[in-house]
Amino acid sequence: MPPALPIEGGCRCGRVRLRIDAAPMMTMACHCHGCRQMSGSAFSLSVAVPGAALHVTGATVIGGLHGEQVRHHHCDHCKSWLFTRIEPDPGFTNVRVGALDRPEGFAPFIDTCTDEALPWATTPARHRYPGFPPAEAFGSLLAEYAAMQAD
Repeated sequence: MPPALPIEGGCRCGRVRLRIDAAPMMTMACHCHGCRQMSGSAFSLSVAVPGAALHVTGATVIGGLHGEQVRHHHCDHCKSWLFTRIEPDPGFTNVRVGALDRPEGFAPFIDTCTDEALPWATTPARHRYPGFPPAEAFGSLLAEYAAMQAD
């Protein structure tokens, strides 16, 4: 069952609020070393949403590595990691599931960078990739996730 729209969330201190007004495209857990360091956990859990569907109020700053195509947005005050945008825009933004007001329905659909995963860090993801999925896999992954949400 897809989540009711809009999906809302925000940072820990409440100075930044998020609103998503389109259906999520896919959920994923990234096990790469960088995501583990930024999240302070065994992996980073994200939901991909159409970029134009994410509305942000409040000030964010770029954190993580600077100068790359990947822009990790954090609250300017409490520094909560909220979402990641890629440049040039691939048509989606990755929102941190932990920043959502109701994160319960966003279990990971895919695991990425499992070659860097901690040996005890497992998820219920249906698909696992040692790095990122190959470009040709995204169409079928998105279709499968959408069908799963429609059930």
